[in-house]
Amino acid sequence: MSGPVEDLEAIAAELRPYFAAEDEAREKALRSCRRVIRYSADAIRAVHRQEHDRAEGLLDSAYKLIRELNHDLARHDRLLHSGFVHDAQKEFAEGYITLTLIAGEDLPRPEALGVSNAAYLDGLGESVGELRRYILDSLRRGDFSHCEELLNLMDEIYGILITMDFPELLSHGLRRTTDAIRGIIERTRGDLTVALRQKQLETKLNDLS
Repeated sequence: MSGPVEDLEAIAAELRPYFAAEDEAREKALRSCRRVIRYSADAIRAVHRQEHDRAEGLLDSAYKLIRELNHDLARHDRLLHSGFVHDAQKEFAEGYITLTLIAGEDLPRPEALGVSNAAYLDGLGESVGELRRYILDSLRRGDFSHCEELLNLMDEIYGILITMDFPELLSHGLRRTTDAIRGIIERTRGDLTVALRQKQLETKLNDLS
């Protein structure tokens, strides 16, 4: 007949492999998430340099890691829905959505990217800041061709996200992102309006001369 000490040792022997496997999966996932974030950030920088082919290559590398993460963490549900995985998925979604919107292509669905719905919406919200940056860069280059179109997209994104008013536990901070978007859009609208008026004035002056 076994006593309490023997029972404890038996229970510990059963639990130890479980936590060892969780720890190993966590360490591997952390390394992959850091790479996903780096690839995604580099892809966004490439988009702003108008290097779309390079951006696509970087996002393809990030996507492969996302798929590996989803596969490796399928048996570790707590890790799959952890904050660091969410952040990596969000950064990847932001990069992919930013490239898609600027390139004028159809938006991918969350399942096509392999990210959670919450990470997708967070990435969509963060892309608004990147669209503002792209508009400002375009204005500095004197390129007004897509600025109003991108501003309208920013408005559309805000209109969608403002309806996603769900508890923090479900939306992972989406409300804070949405609150910030309104100010970003209004500043961008003001910058674009000033630039367009200046362009119109310059055109009139050139016509007079």
